[in-house]
Amino acid sequence: MASSKRDQLVNTALSLFYREGFHATGIDRILAESGVAKMTLYKHFKSKDELIMAALESRFAPAAERMAWAFANLPPREAILRVFDGLDEWLRQDEFCGCAFINAAAEFHDRAHPVHRLAASYKIATQNYFIAALQRLGAAQSERLARQLQYLMEGAISMAHIQGPNDQALEAKDAAEQLLRAAGV
Repeated sequence: MASSKRDQLVNTALSLFYREGFHATGIDRILAESGVAKMTLYKHFKSKDELIMAALESRFAPAAERMAWAFANLPPREAILRVFDGLDEWLRQDEFCGCAFINAAAEFHDRAHPVHRLAASYKIATQNYFIAALQRLGAAQSERLARQLQYLMEGAISMAHIQGPNDQALEAKDAAEQLLRAAGV
């Protein structure tokens, strides 16, 4: 039962942090909406920052699993382009409020802060999937090309957050296809 209370806290916190911001969301609000006692919160987390880390890690895991599956089970070029299809689906969800990791890095701007470092590690993990796929394709300058693909992805996320979802991910996919063609892969 304790782990379900922990999960309640993490899920509630993630939802609130994502919609309203990390600094703007107080512990009392998380407790009220989760229905979990303060004592239980501090049994699982020593601080709000620890709860933020757990919330972000809970967001990280499913996304990493989906990317790992795609890059392990699809041809590399197809896996890269499918990222943009998945991105399009995510951007069009009613509850889309930008990227939780970009939002976290913006609120915890000190690059040495653990929350910022966790957000950065998620972005590095995404880039590493691109690098590995591009290396399997034999792309020259695979790290540079991977960064360029990620810029397209991150730009689509940012613009969908600012403008509202439209065709940002699909347009980024078109640009990704052009980059891959230009690279001969």
